[in-house]
Amino acid sequence: MDTSHEFRLGGDLVIDRLGFGAMRLPTAGFHGPPRDPETGRAVLRRAVELGVSHIDTAAFYRSSDGTVRANTLIREALHPYPRGLVIATKVGPIFGANGPAPAPPAKLRALVEENLETLGVDRLDLVYLRIGAMEVPHGESLGKRFEALAALREEGLIRHLGVSNIDAVQLAEARAIAPVAAVQNHFHLAKRDEAAVFDACVKGGIAFAPFFPLGGGMTDLNGERVAKIAARHRASVSQIALAWLLALSPVTLAIPGSGSIAHLEENLAARSITLSSDELAELQGLG
Repeated sequence: MDTSHEFRLGGDLVIDRLGFGAMRLPTAGFHGPPRDPETGRAVLRRAVELGVSHIDTAAFYRSSDGTVRANTLIREALHPYPRGLVIATKVGPIFGANGPAPAPPAKLRALVEENLETLGVDRLDLVYLRIGAMEVPHGESLGKRFEALAALREEGLIRHLGVSNIDAVQLAEARAIAPVAAVQNHFHLAKRDEAAVFDACVKGGIAFAPFFPLGGGMTDLNGERVAKIAARHRASVSQIALAWLLALSPVTLAIPGSGSIAHLEENLAARSITLSSDELAELQGLG
């Protein structure tokens, strides 16, 4: 198993493989009441102090009343951004009274420009095209939308492209249009769907950055065998889940989110955990 803590995203951006997801900074849930923005800014500053060099965000990460937004917190806390910090964002859904709907290709420029403005940058490091809702929309073409983002990359507004919530066929469709630097799918210890996508990322040297790496509050990772391994390492179950992800392959990244400094520090301490081959085999058997 590769124990390196760095990955060269897109071949040129060196990042720590254990990053930070910004979704829970504005609100504790998906679109709940706002959290204290000063706490969010403090979490971001502490993350960078502890060596985080990859932050995952989106312009649609915001409180239900729109008063606290992840991109705004990132800009306020960290701009001008430290050298080497990579910020990934995603576009694709638009939100209305009836919930999320896929943005048509012509709308993607406006969504990219919104991220440029709210983050205060001239070029976005990594932009994912997110399709579907929670489940992978099998059989849905992403070609026209990915072509629109590829055109913005050619203009210089985007450095690298990614795709999110996709299957192996959709990944191949995107790669036929433009280079794919990263994939973001729902994946963790207790959910390992779309194994073909992961295998394609490993083979192609594409970053695989699971969203909800700790279950997203929807899945209990605290199985008896995981708890025993955690106790052996004097670690939390969450730390074992993150260490397992990082041990899977040199291309796997982890982007756990948090709204508190204590939880952030706990997550980042997973860097120091090395799982034995027997433990990895045991965890692999849980899938």
